[in-house]
Amino acid sequence: MISMYGLKNCDICRAALKWLVAEGLDHRFYDVRKDGVGASDMRAWVAALGWESLLNRRGTTWRGLSDSDREDVDEAKAIGLMMAHPALIKRPIFSVNGTFLVGFKNDQKASLIAGQRGRGQL
Repeated sequence: MISMYGLKNCDICRAALKWLVAEGLDHRFYDVRKDGVGASDMRAWVAALGWESLLNRRGTTWRGLSDSDREDVDEAKAIGLMMAHPALIKRPIFSVNGTFLVGFKNDQKASLIAGQRGRGQL
């Protein structure tokens, strides 16, 4: 089963959910704002993907942070910010068989199909 983490009102997340259904891929959606993100999940994502690839610095949530919050960001600070402000997490994040992907482009789609249908590793 594919676990997908995102925001229910995110256009990319909605497109990804629609695509998962159209492809017939077994999945479960977690809204990081409503359902929250566990510290163990965040640690696993950072270990697998790196905090730099997870921190969304393009959105309105980032721009709304104070200057002091946006300065001197390191791993610990990034994790704290993403835990406090789930909209700072790039999305969607997919988890399949203990492997993580972030984003929803053709590479991620191909990996999700291969991983779900047992045709290869992610």
